[in-house]
Amino acid sequence: MNFLRGVMGGQSAGPQHTEAETIQKLCDRVASSTLLDDRRNAVRALKSLSKKYRLEVGIQAMEHLIHVLQTDRSDSEIIGYSLDTLYNIISNDEEEEVEENATRQSEDLGSQFTEIFIKQPENVTLLLSLLEEFDFHVRWPGVKLLTSLLKQLGPQVQQIILVSPMGVSRLMDLLADSREVIRNDGVLLLQALTRSNGAIQKIVAFENAFERLLDIITEEGNSDGGIVVEDCLILLQNLLKNNNSNQNFFKEGSYIQRMKPWFEVGDENSGWSAQKVTNLHLMLQLVRVLVSPTNPPGATSSCQKAMFQCGLLQQLCTILMATGIPADILTETINTVSEVIRGCQVNQDYFASVNAPSNPPRPAIVVLLMSMVNERQPFVLRCAVLYCFQCFLYKNQKGQGEIVATLLPSTIDATGNSVSAGQLLCGGLFSTDSLSNWCAAVALAHALQENATQKEQLLRVQLATSIGNPPVSLLQQCTNILSQGDKIDRRGSKIQTRVGLLMLLCTWLSNCPIAVTHFLHNSANVPFLTGQIAENLGEEEQLVQGLCALLLGISIYFNDNSLENYVKEKLKQLIEKRIGKENFIEKLGFISKHELYSRASQKPQPNFPSPEYMIFDHEFTKLVKELEGVITKAIYKSSEEDKKEEEVKKTLEQHDNIVTHYKNMIREQDLQLEDLKQQVSTLKCQNEQLQTAVTQQVSQIQQHKDQYNLLKIQLGKDNHHQGSYNDGAQMNGIQPEEISRLREEIEELKSNQELLQSQLAEKDSLIENLKSRTSGMNEQSSAAASARDSEQVAELKQEVAALKAQLNSKSVEITRLQTEKHDLLQKTEAFSKSVPVQGESENVIAAKTTDVEGRLSALQQETKELKNEVKALSEERTAIKEQLDSSNSTIAILQNEKDKLESEIIDSKKEQDDLLVLLADQDQKILSLKSKLKDLGHPVEEEDELESGDQEDEDEENEEVKDQDSI
Repeated sequence: MNFLRGVMGGQSAGPQHTEAETIQKLCDRVASSTLLDDRRNAVRALKSLSKKYRLEVGIQAMEHLIHVLQTDRSDSEIIGYSLDTLYNIISNDEEEEVEENATRQSEDLGSQFTEIFIKQPENVTLLLSLLEEFDFHVRWPGVKLLTSLLKQLGPQVQQIILVSPMGVSRLMDLLADSREVIRNDGVLLLQALTRSNGAIQKIVAFENAFERLLDIITEEGNSDGGIVVEDCLILLQNLLKNNNSNQNFFKEGSYIQRMKPWFEVGDENSGWSAQKVTNLHLMLQLVRVLVSPTNPPGATSSCQKAMFQCGLLQQLCTILMATGIPADILTETINTVSEVIRGCQVNQDYFASVNAPSNPPRPAIVVLLMSMVNERQPFVLRCAVLYCFQCFLYKNQKGQGEIVATLLPSTIDATGNSVSAGQLLCGGLFSTDSLSNWCAAVALAHALQENATQKEQLLRVQLATSIGNPPVSLLQQCTNILSQGDKIDRRGSKIQTRVGLLMLLCTWLSNCPIAVTHFLHNSANVPFLTGQIAENLGEEEQLVQGLCALLLGISIYFNDNSLENYVKEKLKQLIEKRIGKENFIEKLGFISKHELYSRASQKPQPNFPSPEYMIFDHEFTKLVKELEGVITKAIYKSSEEDKKEEEVKKTLEQHDNIVTHYKNMIREQDLQLEDLKQQVSTLKCQNEQLQTAVTQQVSQIQQHKDQYNLLKIQLGKDNHHQGSYNDGAQMNGIQPEEISRLREEIEELKSNQELLQSQLAEKDSLIENLKSRTSGMNEQSSAAASARDSEQVAELKQEVAALKAQLNSKSVEITRLQTEKHDLLQKTEAFSKSVPVQGESENVIAAKTTDVEGRLSALQQETKELKNEVKALSEERTAIKEQLDSSNSTIAILQNEKDKLESEIIDSKKEQDDLLVLLADQDQKILSLKSKLKDLGHPVEEEDELESGDQEDEDEENEEVKDQDSI
């Protein structure tokens, strides 16, 4: 403190060099002082001088401040002062810029100091390591300083952070900080970090950034949130825009589903603050980033499907049809819905089914088209509706057919109670507003895009021009309006109506020879086009001349020579005589050379600053690029070359027909071969089943043989040992039930044998049929396939023959066994008649019965004991479960008490942090007042003593906060 008094007191001695000398003394003190308090006070003084004397402090003190960051990390207070001082040096304070009126000089100064700081990459790494400190006075200034570095020299600092170990991960921890000021500034830091750097964007995304940012947006109230929601949305755009990897990760992580609550805004007219409008605008832009036409088609399609499945598209359509929505939000919502449905059949079908909440309900498409052809609507809204209609018809032949059908006579509502989309388009096409003419013509052209069927259907449309006059076709009416030119007084651009009609006619006639014939059938069309092309008009009319040349070229290239007066050759001669081929090609080239052509060819969305720039359509530029070259070749071709080309086309068509015929034959043969292969595989399976059945029969026969041999051995032993009486008694021991069972088994064997023989006969017939069909197919199928099939059939026949032989041998054996068993049964019956049943057999049966009853009682006793054990275990389990439930309830009570205590600790920490911030600001104010008093010449010794006392109190409070944090 004495040092500070001497430094501050010396400022009045030499006013010219006081500041520089003071800063020099402070820097010397920071570099040479051994006491931490002296260094801390010197850094604090530098901090107070750094805003007003930014250049001097930056030049003299930056090196010393960096050294303090390296050596005094144990003291958070001096680290915080150093970071604040560096921030004041490097950042461009807007208020300071206004006061000094030197914006450019201040920016240059900030970038120069930033370059000095990052010249040693270790300084940025040191700053990243300091951000790991939880102390508020270290972390917050560190976040602000790093953000300022990124704003000054973003690419260089990004590269240093990218190669730093765990650099991005440390910054991601800021989003999890419980202190909102650090979390919010961390979002701003990540905004600057991820700007235009795909590698860092991927790392941030895979560090769970999407989850954390969406949680913050939800906590802050979604679209009703404040500036924090806006910052999070900007960061999400940085991560997703032009980054296919992050977009795929966002979709696969099911984060699209979490966007739906953003758009639950309702119909209320109140509550649309400026911040809410900004937030919702950014949310809509974020949806468009995921489904942008510039993204890969597969990624866009998957995001579109996910948005439909989670209900996001339905929510957007609700906003689209709601009332009380601000105009800019409504316009952006229309553009968003456009890109969500563009090229996605499911989404387009849903959009076609959406109705506006009117009485009676009207389709949303009709309501939007009303806005497009209404000249009182804002220009940007009309452009958005046109884009929505174009996206609805993009690659949607079903939707194109529905729009064209509303113009056909059979579908027009005779009562006139409802207005259809086709009627609105016709009304816009023939209105006196040139912008409505252009929009309606382009919209109708999109209904015909790459759809020859609808081009032919549109030729049927008839229009009633006036009462008493016959109706004219839509094609004829378009050419009539085109020929009138500027005779009709219209509001807007002079050429906009004609350009729109010419684009519609060129789209209509391209790739449609029938439409070309209808167009040429009107004898006034060709002279009008040649007259327009041959005239020498101003620059504004050159574009119309080029489009007329394109239309005439389409009439030549897609001409099927069905009209004698307007065959290709005659039209070419007419061009050569009245216009000249070179002049014609030059006029045709005016289209692609126009300044607005390249602008329209870049993006599908019609985005124009004013109606005068609304000349070209994006899809039409593709058509011009496709046809310009082929029309040029067609004009220069001679009649002989045309004939040769026609012959070549016919030859190619014949060749294609022959190839198609043979392809169909080969396809049929492949199908037949597949059927045969399936039949062969089926026969193989059946053969395997038969083999299994035979094996089972063999095993059964072997069992019966064993039983028969056992009986013979038993009979032989009885005859040898006991004589004829005992032999008769043993034979009589065979129970009648066993004899009947043996007879049943023999009958079953006979039936199985008959069944096997019938199945074998069926398989023989199938094999013969297969063989005959295979021989019939030999002429059509390849030799290799037929040989393979015949080999398989031969193998099957061999296997079946072997099975037959095996069955025959087994049947002989079964017959022999049956005869032997029959003889045995006869002997048994004869012997049973001659000898009565003896008492020994009855005794044996009684003994066996007694033995079985004893075993049964033992088993019953054992079962009873097991039941008693199970009952005891169940009772024990019930008691354990009751104890577990009581312990769980106790744990839940303790957990609730723990959560309450933790919440109270967090609240107390937040209050203490806020108090510290207030104390720091108060200290800064006291220092500034001291400096002013000194400048005025007032003594400040008593106040300095008071300051030292305050400093001691502040140190004590900081120590208490540290103790609480450690607890």
